Amino acid sequence: MAATVLKFTPTLNFKERGVVPHVNSKFHFYGGTQIDNTNAILSCSSSIKWKTRTNQFKPVCVAALNSSSGLNSHTFDVVIIGAGIIGLTIARQFLLGSNLSVAVVDAAAPCAGATGAGQGYIWKIHRNPGSEQWELAMRSHQLWKALAESIKNQGLDPLQTLGWKETGSLLVGRTANECSVLKSRVELLLEAGLEASFLSYDDLLSEEPDLRVGREGGAAFVPDDRQIDARRTVAFIEKANRSFAPQGRYSEFYYEQATSLLRSESSGEAVAVQTSKNTLYGKKSIIVAAGCWSGSVLHDLIKHSEIELDFPVKPRKGHLLVIENFKSINLNHGLMELGYVNHKSATLSSTSSDSGSGYNAHTSSISMTATMDMSGRLVLGSSRQLMGFNTEIDESIVTQIWERAGEFFPILKQVSVKELSKSREVRVGLRPYMTDGKPVIGHVPGISNMFLAAGHEGEGLTLALGTAEMIVNTVLGNIQKVDPTPYSMY
Repeated sequence: MAATVLKFTPTLNFKERGVVPHVNSKFHFYGGTQIDNTNAILSCSSSIKWKTRTNQFKPVCVAALNSSSGLNSHTFDVVIIGAGIIGLTIARQFLLGSNLSVAVVDAAAPCAGATGAGQGYIWKIHRNPGSEQWELAMRSHQLWKALAESIKNQGLDPLQTLGWKETGSLLVGRTANECSVLKSRVELLLEAGLEASFLSYDDLLSEEPDLRVGREGGAAFVPDDRQIDARRTVAFIEKANRSFAPQGRYSEFYYEQATSLLRSESSGEAVAVQTSKNTLYGKKSIIVAAGCWSGSVLHDLIKHSEIELDFPVKPRKGHLLVIENFKSINLNHGLMELGYVNHKSATLSSTSSDSGSGYNAHTSSISMTATMDMSGRLVLGSSRQLMGFNTEIDESIVTQIWERAGEFFPILKQVSVKELSKSREVRVGLRPYMTDGKPVIGHVPGISNMFLAAGHEGEGLTLALGTAEMIVNTVLGNIQKVDPTPYSMY
């Protein structure tokens, strides 16, 4: 493969990720094989010789280590970097679909990135049938429904376990032109085999009495769309993954930053991931699933090698406003304005000089999304800003979200957002954005046993299960359910 220019996000420290670890932060180790590293000396020129290993590897220009570093070493079949919904579901898929052992490593804690700040919709209504992501989205939706059904079959409540709500979704328009677009979308969804319908003003009012779109307005309706609670879902998946720990098949290494990669000098394969505290050997594969930090992680892992890659994943900041005990309105469905579809495809500015980030820091979009979570809280969004790794709350954006929602729900105008200061939560997350709108799911060029699953933007939850299945099938050489070609890094 022809070499390309290396374009990665600068390496981030913990503070830039919004995480300040304690000196004695908790180390989660649930299993795996620990190796005595007393006699190990690693450098760019020396070989690694383990008393307990028959193979000898040489690192390809990695930072020098010696016995005084105090690092422990552990061996697994698979090492996954990233404990968001993508990384954790990949781990789950390996644990359920193979006999391989898995380690998950993250510089922060689970759900600390975009996953924990998401609105939790598993929707098809805003998708285009026939697009490259259509099959993956449909497969993921199918797998989410199967998971909810399996939970129900175990005598558990999917609502309590996942925050699973069978609300359906409404894509709302307020003008005749927007409704024309919505009607065309309904036709496409019907042709693709989905249940969908167009609701005129009166029909929409009967479904959502508090919504006001005007006589020209209406909505596309897909009753099969679902919602989940990201934090409950991650907790469920983590608990299920940890059930494999007593068998020595699962371990977690949180608050540990991946810093470098050990590679075999003879084959070029990845041998181990070096973290700030441990050396984690991955006998079969190493997978990077670190969201918008994946570019920085890859840069750190291969910075001393001859490999040059272009993985231009960028952080796209988003705010959500969550309001407790707001009884003025009630939502029966998940709602999204039609403008959200266009705002989602907003592009990078090529003229910005904002800290060298390549973004126009003033570029933002606000579009109305509204859901009620399983606790009855009103969740309003959404915003998109291209301004690097900034995760500070922007009160002007919060105000714009509230005001935009008020255009669809006039009753909200009776209350100012400042009056809600004691009953609100503002979630800020960084979506892993790719300019072509597609995640990368597959091999890392030049390293045959290293894989990447990142760039899902605001659809990590929606596409997680399908992504996990695709990555695991790739690693194991299984027949794919969805064609992985559109997601290749090549």
